[in-house]
Amino acid sequence: MGGFDFIEMKIPAKAEYVGVVRLTLSGIAGRMGFSYEDIEDLKIAVSEAITNSVTHAYEGPGKGEITIGFGVYESRLEVMVADRGESFNLNEIRDDIGPFNNTESVEDLREGGFGLFLINTLMDKVQINNKYGVIVLMTKYLDETEVDFNDNQVSGR
Repeated sequence: MGGFDFIEMKIPAKAEYVGVVRLTLSGIAGRMGFSYEDIEDLKIAVSEAITNSVTHAYEGPGKGEITIGFGVYESRLEVMVADRGESFNLNEIRDDIGPFNNTESVEDLREGGFGLFLINTLMDKVQINNKYGVIVLMTKYLDETEVDFNDNQVSGR
């Protein structure tokens, strides 16, 4: 397995910038060879995560920044959405992150109208970390069989 490309964007925490991220995501996923349906799923999931950050992360709308990271691998795309404006230290985040269903505080996130269930339906793997603000890490595999062999995570579709 070769390395990966990492693309990072920062946007103001304002809803009108969600479209910019969706366009970027379409471009990256299209280049990787994702199907139209998968790209639509990715766009919805990432929009949900960003909208949640815009709504809940900062005191008052339009304050602060949201960082979006795209990890482009040979067989999968990982998208991170973080509601603190810092750049990612990927290894640090990976060590701390876990699947969303066994993170106690996700209950609190759900209360906030977080589209986690929707995101989880659309993506192959969703992990969450709310140690430094909330970071959502979403993974979509290019080929669904990849999921079965490598991760024992058979997606529900």
